[in-house]
Amino acid sequence: MSDSRPDLVIYGSPISPFVRKVAGVCIAKGVGYEIEAVNVFDPPAWFRAISPMKRIPVLRDRSVAEEGVAGTIADSSAICAYIEKKHPAPALYPDAPLALGEALFIEEYADTALAMAAGMGMFRPIFFAIAKGEAPALDKAREAWSAQVRPILDVLEARLAGRAFFAGEALSIADITVACVLGQIALVARLDLAPWPGLAAHYAALQALPAIAGPFEAAEKAVRQSLPTPFELT
Repeated sequence: MSDSRPDLVIYGSPISPFVRKVAGVCIAKGVGYEIEAVNVFDPPAWFRAISPMKRIPVLRDRSVAEEGVAGTIADSSAICAYIEKKHPAPALYPDAPLALGEALFIEEYADTALAMAAGMGMFRPIFFAIAKGEAPALDKAREAWSAQVRPILDVLEARLAGRAFFAGEALSIADITVACVLGQIALVARLDLAPWPGLAAHYAALQALPAIAGPFEAAEKAVRQSLPTPFELT
């Protein structure tokens, strides 16, 4: 009997926007994958060996190696670039130099500035507290939305400039990354993007794509077990 397992294994959790980003790239390209759960707060020794920063996701390509460090890549940006190289169609990185630069910048900006503000400032104070049986820090989340997230959304609205995509004329890694990180807020709070109409339209369009909707549905299913309804924070 042939081995029907996909070559690509994503170690992590769908609750992570970075895991969803990698899954979204796979879905957009029609590449099979599996997600293998890893508790990043108490990872097994084998995971520590392949994730020097002790973060998720880590990708394993079984076609290279079934175990050990060989065939593994840590960091979502490195993983997505690898998948693009191995499965180039449809392209998620623009050919035009300036568009490529913009896509990489928006990816990094969303992965760092937006993910830090949304994740550490909003998602963790709410969901992690509830998961531990504690009261959610709603005041902290509201402050993060007002002082940290809103200025970042101002930047994204200006860079998008009413276009359908952040870089070039087609879906790119920039669009996938922004949608996945915005989804992190939507998991715990009502995401009101009315002050940013271009970004609101972009997010709605991306949420309709299987590459975003599928991984988000898996994350929402997990989160709703502890948090049935997102909070009104904005």
